[in-house]
Amino acid sequence: MTMLAQSMLVPAAASRIPAEPLQNGSIDRILHAVRVHLGTEIAFVSRYVENNEKELTHVDSDLDLPMGPGFRDPRENSYCWHIAEGRLPELIQDPADHPFTSTMAITEFLPVGCHLNTPLRLSDGTLYGSFCCLSRNPDRTMTQRDVDVLRAFATLAVEQIEEHLEKDQRANRLDARISKLIDSSGMQIVQQPIHSIRGGKPVGVECLARFPDAMMRGPDKWFDEAAEIGRGVELELLAVQCALASVDLIPSEFYVSVNASPEAIMSGALEAILEKVGPRNLVIEVTEHQQVGDFAALRKALEPISRYARIAIDDVGSGYAGLRHLVDLSPDLLKLDMSLTRDIHEDVARRALVGAMVRFAEAIGSKLIAEGIEYAAEANVLQDLGVEYGQGYLYAKPMPIPEAVRYLKKN
Repeated sequence: MTMLAQSMLVPAAASRIPAEPLQNGSIDRILHAVRVHLGTEIAFVSRYVENNEKELTHVDSDLDLPMGPGFRDPRENSYCWHIAEGRLPELIQDPADHPFTSTMAITEFLPVGCHLNTPLRLSDGTLYGSFCCLSRNPDRTMTQRDVDVLRAFATLAVEQIEEHLEKDQRANRLDARISKLIDSSGMQIVQQPIHSIRGGKPVGVECLARFPDAMMRGPDKWFDEAAEIGRGVELELLAVQCALASVDLIPSEFYVSVNASPEAIMSGALEAILEKVGPRNLVIEVTEHQQVGDFAALRKALEPISRYARIAIDDVGSGYAGLRHLVDLSPDLLKLDMSLTRDIHEDVARRALVGAMVRFAEAIGSKLIAEGIEYAAEANVLQDLGVEYGQGYLYAKPMPIPEAVRYLKKN
């Protein structure tokens, strides 16, 4: 590859790397291992960034160096760039052997003695940066075999770098997708009625978010991906706002249930949203797919929210919605996960567990809602056990808001 072709690869590399320096403990360990193995004083990984600069991303040394991770300077000031360009060899036992090094300030500033370097190229050939070991004194014992060792360690570093780049590119794609969704108002809300099991009449609706690719992916995928890039609460709160926009359309005798994770609740933003909506017949369903770390903080965050809405615990019987939720949060409603209600008419264990939950709910003053009811036989058993409310395809599927309003008024 010519020097011109190599230099043309640099902008491509810069476009693929994140703005922030790569933080990776594995690369730190790789650097330390190769430095100790070769017996050099300094080892570092650098990358080429915008403005024709080189940036140190990882440095390993026992010395008190004038530069560390994040340090930038023009790439032409470094041995690394000129090695990548072919002006200097990968092994420099003594800078005095190469007249070109005398023109570079770093030679005397550090100073540079023995220097081993190999360019870091990604799997597509893109020049990313360099992998380097050096000492302040010349070393005639270093050979091409040591360069081969350096290259082997550099290969391990490239694997870590590419894994990071792939994650960063994925994060960028997800961020762009979520931003597009928000900008285009692509989120839709549907509502699934909740019924009295004994009377069969609707008592409320649960608001559920739907996304443009609903035929291919469930909404959980969107929320999981948003959480992956730190935008989970933002997307949740958008769903809450969209759901609450329908409150005035629902007859006041029916409650409107909205989902919120502990993270969204503890952010403080949910309380502000509810305050703007004002008193309504609302229920906040606490959803949880990861373990709650601080129940005391969650309970404290729920206290002001309880002024605007009743509190329900979702998915009781699965995941982390366990006894700590039920004991510590004092909910008004408990929603039995469909894993407990499904085929309950054929399962003694499920009947025993739901029966115990009925007695528990009575003791703490809560009401039970059974999710995922599809068959009349399931509903009959749940009624016999004392479960008051039900939700599922036996009664009604999720439906657009105008259709849900007509359904409620009709029934």
